[in-house]
Amino acid sequence: MTRTFDTPLPIDDALDELTAALEASNTAVLVAPPGAGKTTRVPLALLDAPWLRNQKIIVLEPRRIAARASAERMAKTLSEKAGERIGYRVRFGSKVSRATRIEVVTEGIFTRQILDDPELNGVAAVLFDEFHERSLDADLGLALARDAQQGLREDLRILVMSATIDGARVARLLGDAPVVESLGRAFPVETRYLGRRSDAPLERQMAEAIAQALRAETGSVLAFLPGAAEIRRTETMLRERVQDPAVEIVPLFGALDAAVQDRAIQPAPKGQRKVVLATSIAETSLTIEGVRIVVDCGLSRVPRYEPDLGLTRLETVRASRAAVDQRRGRAGRIEPGVCYRLWDEPQTASLPAYTQPEILSADLSSLLLDLAQWGVADPSSLAFLDPPPQPALKEARELLGELGALDPDGRITDEGRSLRAMALPPRLARMIVDAARHDCAKDAAEVAAILTERGLGGDSADLDNRRDQFRRDRSQRASSARQMAQRWATQAASSSPSPQDAGELSSGVLLAFAFPDRVAKNRGNGSFTLANGRGAAVEQTSALARAPYLAVGELTGSAAQGRILLAAPIALSEIELHFGDQITDADEVSFDRSAMALRARRRRALHAITLSEAPLALTPSEQTARVLAEGLVVAGLDRLPWSKQLQQWRGRVMFLRKAEGDPWPDLSDAALAETRENWLVPALFDKTGLKDFSASDLSDALMNLLPWELRARLDREAPTHFEAPTGSKLPIDYEAEQGPTIAVRLQELFGLTTHPSVAGGAVPLVLELLSPAHRPVQVTRDLPGFWRGSYAGVRADLRGRYPRHPWPEDPASAPPTRRAKPKGT
Repeated sequence: MTRTFDTPLPIDDALDELTAALEASNTAVLVAPPGAGKTTRVPLALLDAPWLRNQKIIVLEPRRIAARASAERMAKTLSEKAGERIGYRVRFGSKVSRATRIEVVTEGIFTRQILDDPELNGVAAVLFDEFHERSLDADLGLALARDAQQGLREDLRILVMSATIDGARVARLLGDAPVVESLGRAFPVETRYLGRRSDAPLERQMAEAIAQALRAETGSVLAFLPGAAEIRRTETMLRERVQDPAVEIVPLFGALDAAVQDRAIQPAPKGQRKVVLATSIAETSLTIEGVRIVVDCGLSRVPRYEPDLGLTRLETVRASRAAVDQRRGRAGRIEPGVCYRLWDEPQTASLPAYTQPEILSADLSSLLLDLAQWGVADPSSLAFLDPPPQPALKEARELLGELGALDPDGRITDEGRSLRAMALPPRLARMIVDAARHDCAKDAAEVAAILTERGLGGDSADLDNRRDQFRRDRSQRASSARQMAQRWATQAASSSPSPQDAGELSSGVLLAFAFPDRVAKNRGNGSFTLANGRGAAVEQTSALARAPYLAVGELTGSAAQGRILLAAPIALSEIELHFGDQITDADEVSFDRSAMALRARRRRALHAITLSEAPLALTPSEQTARVLAEGLVVAGLDRLPWSKQLQQWRGRVMFLRKAEGDPWPDLSDAALAETRENWLVPALFDKTGLKDFSASDLSDALMNLLPWELRARLDREAPTHFEAPTGSKLPIDYEAEQGPTIAVRLQELFGLTTHPSVAGGAVPLVLELLSPAHRPVQVTRDLPGFWRGSYAGVRADLRGRYPRHPWPEDPASAPPTRRAKPKGT
């Protein structure tokens, strides 16, 4: 029988089935609705399991606040204090003792535990709570625990618990583990849909909804917002609307000090109410005493790592159905509740079913390094619910190779082990190790603490400002962070050789140790070009906007233009001193479109950014010819020195190609651009600009594209001129839209009984017939038909206007003429 408890919870009905499942199997899945009590009741229920044998149960929680709160609540259930039979381990503090039997840890802590001790000695069971959040650490922890269970510890129990998860899918991953479901809900929750206006800020609508809920209902309020900024703005607006001193308004998000977080989840004093403005940190595992009202904006802020950009951006997205169901459940934990939703009811069905797993959108360098420590080079050999994406794995391997953490076969190196031992992202561990060689490990560790703890030191984009504020901060969170940074520094210093050149390093150099690809050059107006070729900007009012160079630690946005969130100035001399091995000197030739000519320069560069450059004398060559040809093609072939004669020649060739096809060459702009290596590049071997390229040069280059055997045919089948019966030589326009065309005065064709043609008689010329004054009269492709038909009307119309010119009744038999009749005739 499972132990009994004084306070019943909905999960109690499933405890016997769960304990029996874990007695018979080493894996199980528990699915229970929000508010069922699984987080604090299940570990206690397993304390009497015969397979425990005085070993520990480890419970994984996604967040520090949840780990602390659930441990405190379980200890209270046993009438104990945290640190006795129930303890916890989180980043900034632990409460455990030799008596501890249930240890609540954050997911990242567990990953380090199992990597350091793959057999998990002294551990009987690992419980993955709130697994539906699908953090990277949870997925990795489950994969490692399952691997250890199958290879080292068959007796190790693994239990995956969640309120909103595809239990069958997880069960298959764990070898068809039994699935136990708890169907009970603590208390009913009424859902009210308020809709959301597009013409009003989210914060104002949330403040109005919370004020409305306070007026309509009793009890405290838990309101969900995307992030800290929205929480602060909503708090300001809400204080304008709620003046009741009995209502306390408190924020709750990850960057707050632990004491402030704990105060937010404590029950309101008797006779008072509380409004907790929270991020998704409050979705799971937390019971906030007195809350029976939830106000949900329906949005979440999630990190999205983009391998192609090498940056993580925070995106505000619609929360999943699983997430909003979790949020709604917060209202029914202690009594019947109500949930206000800032959207319309039909929109719920269109929400994504689950939150996207972090493994599909995260930087995988830490995961890959952890797997290498585990002895696995290929993640597909482990049990991941969703396999890591190949593009992100490829980038992670490249980064770890550059950091010296992995060898070419993907095995961890000694350097990699020292980086992984620091419990930091590989880039930041690399920064501290490199700084230790300059006796600056403490400064680098301070920067690492600021980078890994959101909000530590404030929110200024200037790292030096944040460091100053961090040093002055006397909160418990800041003190714990400083102690942690000191441990990192000591660890790096102890494993580093004697400092090479002890001396102070600027914040910019420290950042660049971690992010050499984010050294950035100022291009004006607060805009910068990064060494990786991306663009980024900082507020123009910031002092950083005037720095010639920056080292960027955090940025968000797009590939074309990111927004710098954290940076520090770095001097050119520092770049050259510390990153000289990455600086290249190269002579470059480029095309100056404004001058339509080549320019040569000697460029000193750190990857995509130019540190210095100087002009060079230019010597024409095959290489310069290619650059010039490319520039001229991009500028447009119409910029070349075309003569009228060459344009007609090109039109004649294209006419015959259209009429006969091959073997006549394609001389269209597109074809000439594509084949520039064949005709344009050889013609530019001794040229450095368009001014050196004459019309004669262009003519020779193009005419060489026409084989000798076709040149005679060209003159025969596409002559340049048509000789009229009067002897006049009239140019043929082969580029005319209607086809080869001549313009000729009507009288010069008298006596002509066959229509003139080209292409061996296959294509009739288009005749633009002109009056004696060279004005258009008629267009025809059938001269004999014109003589027989519409000529009579033309004759009647023009004979009176031009009386001195002949207008015979039978033009087909009349003599051609270029002249008018003499006066008096």
